[in-house]
Amino acid sequence: MSTLQNNLQEYLRVRRSLGLKLRDVDMQLSKFVSFLERQGLSHITTEATLSWLEPMSISPSTKASRWGMVRHFAQYVSALDPQNEVPPSGLLPGRYCRKQPYIYSDGEIAQLLHAAQQIPWAGGFKAKTYSTFFGLLIATGMRVGEALSLNDQDVDLEEGILTLNGTKFHKSRLVPVHPSTREKLRQYARCRNQLYPRPKSPSFFVSTRGTRLLMCNVWDMFIRLSCQIGLRKPSDRHGPRLHDFRHRFAVKTLLDWYRTGVDVEQHIAELSTYLGHGHPSCTYWYLSATPELLRRAAMRVDHQRKGWTS
Repeated sequence: MSTLQNNLQEYLRVRRSLGLKLRDVDMQLSKFVSFLERQGLSHITTEATLSWLEPMSISPSTKASRWGMVRHFAQYVSALDPQNEVPPSGLLPGRYCRKQPYIYSDGEIAQLLHAAQQIPWAGGFKAKTYSTFFGLLIATGMRVGEALSLNDQDVDLEEGILTLNGTKFHKSRLVPVHPSTREKLRQYARCRNQLYPRPKSPSFFVSTRGTRLLMCNVWDMFIRLSCQIGLRKPSDRHGPRLHDFRHRFAVKTLLDWYRTGVDVEQHIAELSTYLGHGHPSCTYWYLSATPELLRRAAMRVDHQRKGWTS
């Protein structure tokens, strides 16, 4: 193993000790170090970093992000060996543009869940797994990774409470679910336990092999079903995403509050906590990202202003 490879492993170990997961950082920096070695280089240089990034068919913001990954790593290794050059900040400007959320209609949700229930493989167990998994995302707004990480002991089917550990911001949180969602989870657990009385994995959601569901398999199934019901074409690289279930949950909750006269400002912190947002400002983003929500918020502000001046 080369010096840079050793340095990279130590760099990742130190940062992970602080609670960071660094999956993408690990993958990208490993590719970068391999690139340097193929070029016969034993130290980081700005020129080599540019040469690594230049041929990539990725957005400017993604290039800027990877530039930052290399820069932080270079700062670490330059303290060990000053021959490593730290690429300057701002050389590859790129501003992250948050994707506009796709808000599924009730009809699209019904179609997708129906298609999942018709999946033909494994005597119906695969259909039960994916329809329940997608249904949980829709009903709770959980992140996909949070649902995949659920272990059996994290799902309290008596109280209807899910315990999410190791979430995006390395915090645990409790997520209460509606009685109808709890019943769907109970039905799935009963079916799973009949098929796998001695599970290979502690995971709540398992594959047809009894192992934890993988993100890649969930994504592939979602794409297949989306094409089947006409949400996207087979050749489409872009379209509604799994993460948009989360957007729909947040938007639908906020819209329901506005429609029923709930004071959104008083309760938005509760929604932020439920969703696991780092700050309520992340939840407020939906107001500007969704035209109907923005219109409702403007109506509320206009109503309040009239009240103040009357």
